[in-house]
Amino acid sequence: MKKTIVFILAFFISFLFYSQTALPDIQLKNIDGKTVSILELSKDKVIVFDFWATWCVPCINELDAISDEYEDLQDEFNFELIAVSIDDARTKSRVKPMINGKGWDYEILLDSNQKLKRALNISSVPYVIIMKNGKVVYTHSGYTPGAEQELYEKFQSFQ
Repeated sequence: MKKTIVFILAFFISFLFYSQTALPDIQLKNIDGKTVSILELSKDKVIVFDFWATWCVPCINELDAISDEYEDLQDEFNFELIAVSIDDARTKSRVKPMINGKGWDYEILLDSNQKLKRALNISSVPYVIIMKNGKVVYTHSGYTPGAEQELYEKFQSFQ
């Protein structure tokens, strides 16, 4: 009986851990209207999902800071940044003009119904998730100047 209980607990804990570290099978649209599968994006590579909104000043500051170093970081660590806008129907029309004005060279996805945000239990933005081979390996909420250095250190630990 004890072995059965231990086995069930171990199975349950493993299930909870897996469910919290795997991406849900959700499809979002990019800014050009093309449907993109979240699971397909994260296969066999390192992906950084940065959840943001046009009305979120810390989000914009974070994406600007990453943009300054993005090309060098890509060359050094071979990752892809995907900025996931959580702007809803009222503000999503601001996304494309902002991206064009900023010159951000990232893949931009629109989570206007916040389906992915809810599935990942994200309560506030900015929120960064690093995925490696389809598993969450790092999360960070909020932004302060210099926080991109923490991302750099995380990437170094993957090498």
